[in-house]
Amino acid sequence: MSQIHQSPPDIVLGPMEGVLDPLMRKLLTEINHYSLCVTEFVRVVDQRLPEKVFYRFCPELAQGGFTTAGTPVRVQLLGQNPHAMAGNAVRAIELGSQGIDINFGCPSKTVNGNRGGAALLKTPDHMFDVVKAVREAVDPAHTVSAKMRLGFNDLDDYLLIAEAVADAGADELVVHGRTKRDGYKAGTIRWDLIADINQHLPIPVTANGDIWHREDALRCQALTGCNTLMVCRGALNMPNLGQHIRDNVAPMPWPAVLALLIRYTEQERQGDKAQYFPNRIKQWFKYLRQYYPQADACFKVIRVLKRADEIVRALDNARQQTEFMTQESLCQH
Repeated sequence: MSQIHQSPPDIVLGPMEGVLDPLMRKLLTEINHYSLCVTEFVRVVDQRLPEKVFYRFCPELAQGGFTTAGTPVRVQLLGQNPHAMAGNAVRAIELGSQGIDINFGCPSKTVNGNRGGAALLKTPDHMFDVVKAVREAVDPAHTVSAKMRLGFNDLDDYLLIAEAVADAGADELVVHGRTKRDGYKAGTIRWDLIADINQHLPIPVTANGDIWHREDALRCQALTGCNTLMVCRGALNMPNLGQHIRDNVAPMPWPAVLALLIRYTEQERQGDKAQYFPNRIKQWFKYLRQYYPQADACFKVIRVLKRADEIVRALDNARQQTEFMTQESLCQH
């Protein structure tokens, strides 16, 4: 195994459809030093999309392609038509995207049924055509990256798939260390195969998958030899995961998480997705419960609530109770 690097890895905040949206990027980049954010995928079919679609997925374009905290944001495209992908890549760059990412990893049955995302892993030649079209259309000054899995049903062609992306001219490759069939199943991650890809490719490789704590990140970095790691689900489990990895700071304490949830609530209810707030906050709690035992009790209260005002009161009550318990503990000492 390679020696652990002297410097911590760069950390990228990856995409999660319907979860890591613009508001979540805003909040998480305010409390973490991420080197890059990648948007949820913009679905491309056979024509150039109107500007409003890009601004909906990436409102940061109005700020030059940066979050309010100054983190660069890269638009991710998903599609199989090389010409249409190229045209939309150019449009995204013109609007201010900090590079272009191409999705070859989404395991969604709907997406794969339309020959998008991970479905293209079955045809590396087609992947080559898509990446080549995008790379030739986008000015060389702008990065073109791609995100892939290790295969669709098996691991037989993982190196061939990665080479197709690199040979087509991609500047960077992100590898999630599972096949499409694996989904997110525990125990299936293959960092060792990411290491093999990293050794064979002439372009930078970013490792992704099962990075939950700083120890995971350092082990992944050492095994794969990748100087950049991408976190997705882990960033929701532990909101300050980026700083925890880079600066070895302690995981965010539960009272601070509650304060962050209340900030999220205030901003989400003011946004255009306010009607979906109850479902979205419950979704975040499902991730938080993986790390914070305290989240479980809070979730049991809010999971039966339907209205936003009820959930807000429940969160505020939890915050007040936590503050009281903290003060009581201090008095005892």
